[in-house]
Amino acid sequence: MATTTPRRTERDVTLQEDIITSSAARKTLAVGRIIIGWVFLWAFIDKLFGLGYMTPAERAWINGGTPAQGFIKGIEGPFSGLFQVFVNPFGDALFMAGLLGIGVAMMTGAGLKIAAVTGSLLMLFMYMAELPLALGGTNPITDSHWVEAMLLIISAVTLSGDTWGLGKWWAGKVGNSWLR
Repeated sequence: MATTTPRRTERDVTLQEDIITSSAARKTLAVGRIIIGWVFLWAFIDKLFGLGYMTPAERAWINGGTPAQGFIKGIEGPFSGLFQVFVNPFGDALFMAGLLGIGVAMMTGAGLKIAAVTGSLLMLFMYMAELPLALGGTNPITDSHWVEAMLLIISAVTLSGDTWGLGKWWAGKVGNSWLR
């Protein structure tokens, strides 16, 4: 006797409309998700091809550059030893995969929970790498890394991928799991 697995339907999952009732708020959250996604995706593209914004062509990954190692080698704060484990090609590959994965997830609206966790960890590590924060900055405790992490988290918990993204379709495949 053959058994069939019931197909998951959209109503088996929580949708953005269930938690954010305002259409304007859903659209605003979608714009925020796309903007933060583009920040990560652009960082990946610039480091890969060396478009001259933050990464000159001669330091591009495709030209043999080391996207993470240059930053890590310059760390002088209390956590400098912690990050030295990533001064190798694996560290570069992990960093680039993170930028690409977070950027694609946010841009498409699928996999936002994973992107929020990994992106927030990346932001925490980058924040720790820059401690102590330079004197003369705008705030001695919080900086843009905190804002970027919060935008990733807000995008995930509000299911912002359901608006102008693949979130609803993806939810039909993975449900409300950590893959959502």
